[in-house]
Amino acid sequence: MKVLPARLVAAIRFLTIFPIPGKLGHGQADLAGSIPYFPIVGLVLGCIAAGMAWVVWYLFPPSVAAVLVTVALLGCSGGLHLDGLADTADGFFSARPREQKLLIMRDSHIGAMGVIALMMVLLVKVAAFSGLSRIEAMRAAVLAPVAGRCAIVALMALLPYARAEGGLGALFYTRRSRLAGIIAFLFFVLCSLFLAGNSCWISIMFFFIAVSGFFLLCKKVIGGATGDTLGAVCELSEAAILMAFSVQAWSSR
Repeated sequence: MKVLPARLVAAIRFLTIFPIPGKLGHGQADLAGSIPYFPIVGLVLGCIAAGMAWVVWYLFPPSVAAVLVTVALLGCSGGLHLDGLADTADGFFSARPREQKLLIMRDSHIGAMGVIALMMVLLVKVAAFSGLSRIEAMRAAVLAPVAGRCAIVALMALLPYARAEGGLGALFYTRRSRLAGIIAFLFFVLCSLFLAGNSCWISIMFFFIAVSGFFLLCKKVIGGATGDTLGAVCELSEAAILMAFSVQAWSSR
């Protein structure tokens, strides 16, 4: 008896390092159709991170606790999206023609711009987390991974696939759906309402700025999206949400 839908299992297998026994969700069709479940996986990751935040904010000072929760979120995804962020930064800021940018992004080696992007995003996350109280950190830890996975679905709905020769992202684009992007955005809004209350508009605004700004950048630089840019928008959206909680916490003091 199948306890979980195959496409949800495929999303968990792809987006996390969690071991799932059996063959359910291994098929390419399941993986291609798993996009609508990405926000659900983000919520699962967020609940795990919130549970960890509840513990570490009690045991350690906020600066140390912030690092531990950031590392936990990174570890649960196996660094998948950070890798995309680094490759995107190397390609986008290479001052090369479009096709060469795409080739650079496919290269497994990391360059100076990729290192800088990784450092800046991780520093923003840790700094934003460290300025939050225990309860604020728990709420932010839930919403940030939800926003990241919703951003992936939204960007796919907004942009075509940029590589003519295909790639990992091309598999997901076989089931591209603008409706999935709308549902993902609404899911994020509902989560924001529940977690941020009257200040949810700050999180929604930061999410919108991150996704729309990165959308315009991708459209200008490579004319579409790739697997790397989908990972990058996930990381940027997570950082944006943590910044939104930081703004909210600072303004209320």
